[in-house]
Amino acid sequence: MDQDRERAHRAWRQAERIKRLSDGLLRLGPLRLGVDGVVAWAPGAGTLYSAGAAGLLIYEALQAGASPKTVARMAAYLLADTGASSVPFVGWAIDTLFPAHLMAAKHLLETALEWQAAGGDAEWAALADELAGLALDRFIDPETGVLQEFFDAEWRPITGEAGLVEPGHHFEWAWLLERWGVSRGDTRARSAARKLFELGKRGVDTEREVAVNALWDDLSVRDATARLWPQTEYLKAALILGEEGDALMACRGLARYLDVPTRGAWRDKMRPDGSFVDEPAPASSFYHIMVALQELFGTARAAG
Repeated sequence: MDQDRERAHRAWRQAERIKRLSDGLLRLGPLRLGVDGVVAWAPGAGTLYSAGAAGLLIYEALQAGASPKTVARMAAYLLADTGASSVPFVGWAIDTLFPAHLMAAKHLLETALEWQAAGGDAEWAALADELAGLALDRFIDPETGVLQEFFDAEWRPITGEAGLVEPGHHFEWAWLLERWGVSRGDTRARSAARKLFELGKRGVDTEREVAVNALWDDLSVRDATARLWPQTEYLKAALILGEEGDALMACRGLARYLDVPTRGAWRDKMRPDGSFVDEPAPASSFYHIMVALQELFGTARAAG
């Protein structure tokens, strides 16, 4: 088991290195430019880079014990990506403007719920139902209640590095499933939301009053750095579940990120010692802050 875990860890570390090179080698304001986006301008270079990266990823998947179906699916995706990289301008546009996306289902569910609340067509409600069902049936471990992060092509949780547990994602899905569960009268979803919240709290550092970035699958701390966005999700989940003490703690923790010399900016990363990394404020945090404030103001209005 330990050997399997180490092989999975190595495979994921290699994939993460390739992703960082491909999607974030250079940062130009809000845009990110990776190696494949840069070399795509040189004839043949983009294809060579994509083919090499694809080969390395498939090799690591085989070393980690991936199933033949999963490797075949990977090969098909990577072949398509390599082919796109060989097309002038098209390959550059794809490689430059469309980096990898995670937790797409979460954003889709949130969008569907918002459209439904705004009086959207029945298709939005159907999409929300489908995504909530996917979360309950596939994303959440039926035995532990832990939110799985990575899956193979057959929707089986990947072991090893996929033991990654992110408190912020647990809080996000707790908030979403509680919203959906209340609107549908679904007790299973609401119970899952409560469990996700409690598991997410295993990643809350009560001394700093912040949620850390990541835990291992045994819920021990994996990354004690605390980014801003998990604090907003902690606050949202605590508010919707009526956990006043946690909501107050989340507010105090979040307030530290907003205590900056430049009004309207924020900190992003808190070190384990409580100090902050001195860096530009990422614009992506604005969405998280605004939705957390909406939940806070809505709770305040409902309380009178």
